[in-house]
Amino acid sequence: MNPYKILLVEDDAEISEMLKNYLETENYEVACVFDGQQACAMFDETSYDLVLLDLMIPKISGMGVMKHIRQSSYVPILIISAKDSESDKTLGLGLGADDYITKPFSVVEVLARIKAALRRTMQYDGAAAGTIGAELSVLRAGALTMNLSDYTVKKGEEAIDLTAKEFEILKLFMQNPKKVYTKEQLYSLVWQDAYCGDENAVNVHISRLRNKIEDDPRNPRYVLTVWGIGYKLGGAV
Repeated sequence: MNPYKILLVEDDAEISEMLKNYLETENYEVACVFDGQQACAMFDETSYDLVLLDLMIPKISGMGVMKHIRQSSYVPILIISAKDSESDKTLGLGLGADDYITKPFSVVEVLARIKAALRRTMQYDGAAAGTIGAELSVLRAGALTMNLSDYTVKKGEEAIDLTAKEFEILKLFMQNPKKVYTKEQLYSLVWQDAYCGDENAVNVHISRLRNKIEDDPRNPRYVLTVWGIGYKLGGAV
């Protein structure tokens, strides 16, 4: 099996070298760049399986790099940053990051997050490849149609662009329309990682999903809050 290719965008040479050396011992292929301009150019030239992205980088900010990547790709993006405020995490996750790792971090933690992100990507690909029959590959809820064979979502005739996690959250609801999911359950099933009590990631992705699929996100019909418990698919079905 060919090694996974990771684009590491980090302007601190010591951190970059430490991560590169460690990840290469785990059989990952790592390309290092040190500013946002290089990152955008490298990403446009080469296919990567995952991006490790610092936010505070020169020339083009980490947020700018993430916006550039998300114009053409849903590759997993893991932010590594010294910025640890809730607003920074919310903004990063809201722009399409799959995970947010705060500095200082352990390389073991970074490796665990990388493996989890890549495992989710493999499951998305495997689910699409293993789907048999158009009837089984299409989910419907109200005006929403989700095609599992090509990972597209439409509301009526309008195509809706979802990130990988937004798609997975919506798929979970549409496959189990009567089930109420706690935030802990959503995090465990979608992120496939231990829930540490941080509700922010789930809240941000639910909010962004509602903004994309609801007529009025303030009065949702598809993704409903069950107060004190969690979320479920709404009566729009």
